[in-house]
Amino acid sequence: MAEVLFYERPVPLNRNDHKDLRLKPIPNMKFALSAHSVPLTGVEFGLAARDLPIVFAGNDLSDAGPVGLLGLRQNENLFVDAEGQWAPNVYIPAFVRRYPFVLAEKPAGQEGDDFAVFLDEGYEGFGTAEGDRLFNEDGSDTELLSRAVGFLGEFQQHVARTRWFMDQLRKHDLLESRNISLRKGPPDSADGHVINLNGLFVVNEEKLRQLDEKTAQEFLREGVAGWIYAHLMSMNNFDRLGQRMGEREDAEAAAARKN
Repeated sequence: MAEVLFYERPVPLNRNDHKDLRLKPIPNMKFALSAHSVPLTGVEFGLAARDLPIVFAGNDLSDAGPVGLLGLRQNENLFVDAEGQWAPNVYIPAFVRRYPFVLAEKPAGQEGDDFAVFLDEGYEGFGTAEGDRLFNEDGSDTELLSRAVGFLGEFQQHVARTRWFMDQLRKHDLLESRNISLRKGPPDSADGHVINLNGLFVVNEEKLRQLDEKTAQEFLREGVAGWIYAHLMSMNNFDRLGQRMGEREDAEAAAARKN
């Protein structure tokens, strides 16, 4: 299954197996503690660019897709604290908000639609005693489940649109590899160190300016020109992310001294 970050035990939603399942609100996002990046869809760029660096990542250019960076070290989300609270007034990507449900491709050979609703049976909010039911007594979807499935469907449409966007970037050779280095600490400090981020792609602004008029008009008409400029503006957030990391490291050092 693709894109099942966070999901410990993803299983297909089943009206029989899950007929008594309930979902209770969990007031934290501890499931996202170790996510240092998550996929983004293009429609999110405008809001995400206020807080997150938006880059393109993948094994190579052919499979690169947009991600919002949440941290600068593996397995560390700088926007979620130890209690699982997301930083206030910071954009939460739809990839995170859809949890504990996910729309995933069915295994090859299964009949029906190409996608099925899965849920994470390992999510602590699921149970049979507390919370809101997923299914009514007659087996129909409750309003809670209908809203969740609707959100998944909308998200999947945005994913498809974003794939078209990525095809356009590759078609017009607008992406270039970029290694990003951030220095932590004062330049002359013995405690300073450099963080290197490799395997990232960004839009080449010079090539963007050289687009022919027909392509530029198409990008404007389709709304993706705004996505590109949101991505470029978001690069300023690397320094802010570095500051967040510095603050966390200082807090960790202070806690270690107390112990």
